[in-house]
Amino acid sequence: MEAFNRMINASINRGFINGFYVGARESDQVIVSNLLFADDALIFCGAAPDQIRFIKALLIGFETVSRLKVNRAKFVFIPIGGTGEAGELTGILGCGTSSLPLKYLGLTLGASFKLLAIWKDMLEKIARRLAPWKHSYLSKGARLTLIKSTLSNLPTYFLSLFPIPASVANRIEKIQRNFLWGGLNDEPKFHLVSWHEVCSPIFEGGLGIRSLRLFNQARLGKWL
Repeated sequence: MEAFNRMINASINRGFINGFYVGARESDQVIVSNLLFADDALIFCGAAPDQIRFIKALLIGFETVSRLKVNRAKFVFIPIGGTGEAGELTGILGCGTSSLPLKYLGLTLGASFKLLAIWKDMLEKIARRLAPWKHSYLSKGARLTLIKSTLSNLPTYFLSLFPIPASVANRIEKIQRNFLWGGLNDEPKFHLVSWHEVCSPIFEGGLGIRSLRLFNQARLGKWL
């Protein structure tokens, strides 16, 4: 993928394709032409036939040099702007057409993080993981371990990228509370200690369960 990245950057520098600029001040702007993740790539260019043809030639050249097969059946063209006709441009590449918002690497691109719909899959994933545990006899220690090792870690990817809406955080914390204090088949039990105390560090008398909101702030803080 590093070789492909160099080919894209060389194409940008020579004016064959256009990326887009990021940055408030012109002196600080950075041009973005592609984003690479493992064997996936996002390529940004102008919606013009000549640029699409050049990308097609670039991919053919990459296949020839690297001897790696590019799976064009998985190509998706997302028109964001420009004057080119989507049908004409997809015909050049031989790929399908989609529009924002769409799913990519587990995230919904082009949608506001405040929309509950983009958190729906993560909440369903937590519910699926929790379902078989409800029918097991588990001690408080076992429940605590499962919360720390699994339920608290499932949202980490989302919490690294988006501020969590209060309603979503409340729902996840409710799931964790009910599981910690629940009985067999999730039968209701009294919550003997406040959730704030439960989430306190062990040396302060708590159980050390991760606070979603604080963890979210810490994960987002690394972007600074």
